Amino acid sequence: MTNRVRVAVVGGGAAGFFAAIRSAELGAEVTILEKSAQVLGKVRISGGGRCNATHACLDAKELATRYPRGGQALIGPLRRFGVAQTIAWFEERGVALKREDDGRMFPVTDRSETIIECLVEGARRAGVTTRTNAGVVDVKTLAGGGFELGCGEGQPGVTCDRLLLATGGCRSAALGVLAAKLGHGLEPPVPSLFTFHIDVPWIRNLAGVSAEAEVRVISAGLRQQGPMLLTHWGLSGPAVLRLSAWGARELAAMDYRFPLRVNWLPGMSQDAVRAELQRKRETDGAKLVVNAPVGRLMTRLWEQLVLAAGLDRGARWSSVPKAHQLALVRMLTECELPVTGKSLNKDEFVTCGGVRLADVNFKTMESKLCPGLHFAGEVLDIDGITGGFNFQAAWTTGWIAGTSMAERVTTTTAAA
Repeated sequence: MTNRVRVAVVGGGAAGFFAAIRSAELGAEVTILEKSAQVLGKVRISGGGRCNATHACLDAKELATRYPRGGQALIGPLRRFGVAQTIAWFEERGVALKREDDGRMFPVTDRSETIIECLVEGARRAGVTTRTNAGVVDVKTLAGGGFELGCGEGQPGVTCDRLLLATGGCRSAALGVLAAKLGHGLEPPVPSLFTFHIDVPWIRNLAGVSAEAEVRVISAGLRQQGPMLLTHWGLSGPAVLRLSAWGARELAAMDYRFPLRVNWLPGMSQDAVRAELQRKRETDGAKLVVNAPVGRLMTRLWEQLVLAAGLDRGARWSSVPKAHQLALVRMLTECELPVTGKSLNKDEFVTCGGVRLADVNFKTMESKLCPGLHFAGEVLDIDGITGGFNFQAAWTTGWIAGTSMAERVTTTTAAA
């Protein structure tokens, strides 16, 4: 048994819901097919349960620079439906967004459920049909146009005039099988936005300590600066996550084993650090080195850096030999740590890879290879750094795909 609909959306995530609502509000008959028992699962856990819905950068060209892959292709779409339009869309539906100091935007309730309720209610009001536990396992084109979808044993299939694939990141080749069956090639998937495993005892002993730092992978030409968090498994925080996003493919090629160079005092040159250590010798000579930090380093972190540089816990500034001063300068500005693996950032689940962008018309999000097929969200080879950029790509591509699908099916209906 199959059900006939005008527009079928495969994937009940952010991009799928946004596209479905837009299409239905423009007059299309829309059904969402979600493989799990619950829709919008990633929205629920994102941003630590607060949902970092977008980022307060209103310039499309500037915003596009936050996408390691797909940014250039997104400039045009972001000018049509960007951050300002996203904020307005949610406000029109009773959801106000607030801006934090770093530009991230969250619902004022600080609850991801606020975004979920807005999307679910928006779909209900627009007349969207939502089917859960309806994983699409097969797809084929129909001779007269449109598609036939198989939803697994015991589930009714679906035929449709327009099909949107919004299945999320292709974390394995199997997750891109529907796109592949319709003629699309995939850029190989690798993780993006992950934390670094570092098996160095003094790092792990500092779990919970944060610092502003610059991190580099010299062999890959990667460099980022920003807040960094020390954890019981290694390093995390925005600086590390951004580095992992920009270097997703390079770090995968290294099997996530590489030397990481950390500058714990990014606002100071090596000469400035040397001068500050000499000043400490002259003005704080009687003080224990471990009790007199340089810069704004937390005392616990400073103490461990001093010890790792080879100084004794009882060393006083006046007695630090030249060789140990130089070792401390290197430890503060060029601390080398061996990365031995990674952990995915649980709030993001972002992957690098997906449907090749050259095969998609970004004015409509329609396939150039298979008429009637559209894409939105992370199924495409688009991924952003942490900070609300991946959700913005979902809203933008979903809105454009939803608009285009509705225009096509309603025009066809009117002509008939």
